[in-house]
Amino acid sequence: MRILTQIIITLFVITLFNCKSAKTVSGGEANYSLSSRQLIKENNKKSPDYKTIKSTLKITYDDGKNTQSHSVNFRAKKDETLWMSATFSVVKALVTPDKVSFYNKLDNTYFEGDYAYLSGLLGTDLDFQKVQSLLIGDAIYDLKEDNYKLSVDDESYILQPKKQREPIEIFFLLDPSLFKLKSQQISQPQELRHLQIDYLSHQEVDKQILPEKVKVIAVEANEELIIGLEFKNVTLNEDLRFPFKIPSGYKEIKL
Repeated sequence: MRILTQIIITLFVITLFNCKSAKTVSGGEANYSLSSRQLIKENNKKSPDYKTIKSTLKITYDDGKNTQSHSVNFRAKKDETLWMSATFSVVKALVTPDKVSFYNKLDNTYFEGDYAYLSGLLGTDLDFQKVQSLLIGDAIYDLKEDNYKLSVDDESYILQPKKQREPIEIFFLLDPSLFKLKSQQISQPQELRHLQIDYLSHQEVDKQILPEKVKVIAVEANEELIIGLEFKNVTLNEDLRFPFKIPSGYKEIKL
C-alpha cells in the first residue's frame, strides 16, 4: 500500500481548479427517462471545453494512521500537460502524454517513468488521456465506444459495460439532472483492489462545469486510503508556463 499511496498522491495531487467567480452547481429537475445512448450523449455535451486551467488545490489525506492537509498550485494544458507545485517548489510534478515525473527537495529524490507500472497496478491500460479525464470529471473510458447497461438506483443513473473488461469491473454513476459523473469505480476483485472517485459537488466556471469537491478512495486488501480534493478559484484559458527541471545530484527512485 505504501507504493500505491505514493502513486495516487502523485497523480491525484496533480489536480484541478480554482475560479474567479465560480458557483456551486446544483441540478434542476431530475430526468430518469433517458436511454443509455441519450444519457451518454447528454454527458458528452457537459465535458468541459478549455485550453488551460490554473488553480490552488487543497488536499486532505487519510490512510487510517495519519491525516494531513496541504495546498498546491495546479496548472494544466488540455491534452498536453498536468503540472503541480507545492509551496516554495519543495515538490514539483509534471505529467505529459509520454511520461510521469516529479522531484522532492526534502529528500533530494526524483522519479521519471512511463505509465506501465500504473497500468499494471490498476489492471487496465492507463495513459495521459485517462488521467486527465479523471481529474476534469469525465469518464476514464469513452462512453461512446462501448455498449452499456443502464439502471437507476439511489437517485443516480448507473452505467456498466454489457461485457465487463476482465479482470476489472467498471461502474459509472451519473447525476440525473446535471448528467455529470457522480462516481466512477474500477475494481479488481481477484486482487482485492478498488479505486473509487466520487465527485461530491461541481462548480460553473466561464459556463463550464468542473469538479469542486472530489473524494478518492483506494482500497487494497484491508488497507484504505482516502484523499479529499477541494478546488477553488478556478481560472480558464490563461497563458501559462510549466517550469520543471530536475535538480542535478538528485537520486532516482524506482516505483
